[in-house]
Amino acid sequence: MDIATILGLGGALVIVIVVLIMDGGSPAELLAHPSAILLTFFGAIMATTITTSLSTLTKLPKILIKAFTTQKVDHHESIEQLVHMADRARREGLLSLEEESRKIEDPFVQKGIMMVVDGVDAAQVRAILETNIQQMQSRHRAGIGFFAAAGGFSPTFGIIGTVMGLISVLKQLDDPNALARSIAGAFLATLWGLLSANLIFLPMSGKLKAKSEEEAHNRYMQLEGILAIQAGENPRIVREKLNAYLPPSAVKGEEEKSSAAPAKQARTEKAGA
Repeated sequence: MDIATILGLGGALVIVIVVLIMDGGSPAELLAHPSAILLTFFGAIMATTITTSLSTLTKLPKILIKAFTTQKVDHHESIEQLVHMADRARREGLLSLEEESRKIEDPFVQKGIMMVVDGVDAAQVRAILETNIQQMQSRHRAGIGFFAAAGGFSPTFGIIGTVMGLISVLKQLDDPNALARSIAGAFLATLWGLLSANLIFLPMSGKLKAKSEEEAHNRYMQLEGILAIQAGENPRIVREKLNAYLPPSAVKGEEEKSSAAPAKQARTEKAGA
């Protein structure tokens, strides 16, 4: 599970409830008028449905799951894999990677290495893999755009609910008790419109966008590694080139890890002797 998503959503709900209690209210008041929730939340979703395609709607459950699950993007693992293949290709030739490429679990890297082994021109390899990345981002934008659009419609539906509630208020001016309840219910629609937009729809859109950018960043790093392997570059240069995609703190950890590996191997060989 993505702890940041759950922590942010849960924390925001707790803050809203605590502030409501501090102001003399009750959490039950948020659910006192289900019609406000129905109009703002589901009304926004239905309005957004008009702007999108049926294929995007059928993928919404998967998109939501992606927002609440941790995305496995291991930059260090990708770097180690590509540096290892660069070292082998430099020592034994590109054809030596054919057997190893079949064991690669990442379809993107596997496709790139197979094209390199097949002798595809470097410009063509770059063009094909960049198209793959762009199409991936395009698919992600559909889900991101859905929640962003819903976040825009939700406050508007809240205002619509408030206006509808005020119309009912004007019909009950002769009953002070009913008047107070009707006014509270009317403004509850605005509250739910703002809450659903700023607590659910827009944060979900931002989370999906961040995950898409992280995945695309990793893909571009892998692309550079594949092209470096094809060019026959020194494994140390390949590592430096790929480390440029990492933040300084991560690069330091990667360097310590790579420098410790030969020493560990030497100790192992010495113990075996």
